[in-house]
Amino acid sequence: MRICILGNAASVHIVKWANGLIRLGHKVWVISADPISIHKFDSEVIVEVLPFRPLAGYYLNRYRAKKLINKIDPDILNTHYASGYGTLSRLIGFQPTLLSVWGSDVFDVPYQSRFLNKLVRKNLNDATRIASTSTIMKIEVEKLFKPRENIFVTPFGVDLQKFRPETKRADKFITIGIVKTIAEKYGQAYLVKAIKIVLDRLCADGFSDDAKRIRLLIVGDGPQRDEIKILIHNLGLDSIVIMTGEITHSAVQGYLNQIDICCFPSTLESESFGVSVIEASACEVPVIASNIGGLPEVIIDGETGYLVKPCNEFDLAEKIYLLVINPELRQKMGAQGRRFVIENYDWQENLQRMVNYMEQVVNEYNQEVKKHLKYGK
Repeated sequence: MRICILGNAASVHIVKWANGLIRLGHKVWVISADPISIHKFDSEVIVEVLPFRPLAGYYLNRYRAKKLINKIDPDILNTHYASGYGTLSRLIGFQPTLLSVWGSDVFDVPYQSRFLNKLVRKNLNDATRIASTSTIMKIEVEKLFKPRENIFVTPFGVDLQKFRPETKRADKFITIGIVKTIAEKYGQAYLVKAIKIVLDRLCADGFSDDAKRIRLLIVGDGPQRDEIKILIHNLGLDSIVIMTGEITHSAVQGYLNQIDICCFPSTLESESFGVSVIEASACEVPVIASNIGGLPEVIIDGETGYLVKPCNEFDLAEKIYLLVINPELRQKMGAQGRRFVIENYDWQENLQRMVNYMEQVVNEYNQEVKKHLKYGK
């Protein structure tokens, strides 16, 4: 197929979709109002960066994007994000379009104003079909409008050959970690506070040796970085915390294999699908995450990790403590986590599922066009 992706070229998820489709033998173009970042496209992916940046670019790039798509003449346009790029997609007017929703575009944006609610609903209604990476997000879309056809559920899995456990060298540390953009919605502040609680409890309960082994690894960068650094300093945790700064996606697996317990204390319901969770599970790392959004879909509570109350450092600390003092439980949950990912989130299977849905959309659209031509409708 000739596939054109309309979305943010700086996003690792767009890069991953494009590269995956290329490796399956499809011809892929990416059209973006955002420039490429540190995440690299396969050399065969053709990337076109539009002249105007968001937010205005979603409107101002209309004619340039339409001209490019007419030149490319793709079999299908796969638009990512229902609000911004969904608006540009609707203005372009290409069919068939598969609109992939991401999370905040349907959980948050439609409820910020009447205008945005109407905008998102118009964009959803304009698409030929809709895809969602999680069941909970599919349900959220159906609250906004009634789709003509069922919404495809297309999980964003992991490459099990890349994300796999490595033999860990003997390590005197117990490393608790998070791999996320440092932002309020991902809850790094709650994790830092929880670590302080865990350290105090370990010492009080006679586990001083374990307390001395604790390290916190914060992987990533983001707008709350300086605030988190101040919090770490104020709690007296400078000596046990490592902050890596921004990393490429290719480096994620290496960091995950340095972590003994991975935490994802997200604060917003718009956490639509826990890609980072399944990447950690694939590396046999037990996970602790907030019981919100799509995260319960990727964790079996009590088996592959724990679900905790959002915005609650005490509940988070309780589960970290349990895993710190019980290495056998960490190992058991990690192994069960990888089995769960193998059964449900194998990237190759998930990618092929997306291709199958794209082919279905193209075939159904072409049949509809032929029918209209035949009967003159």
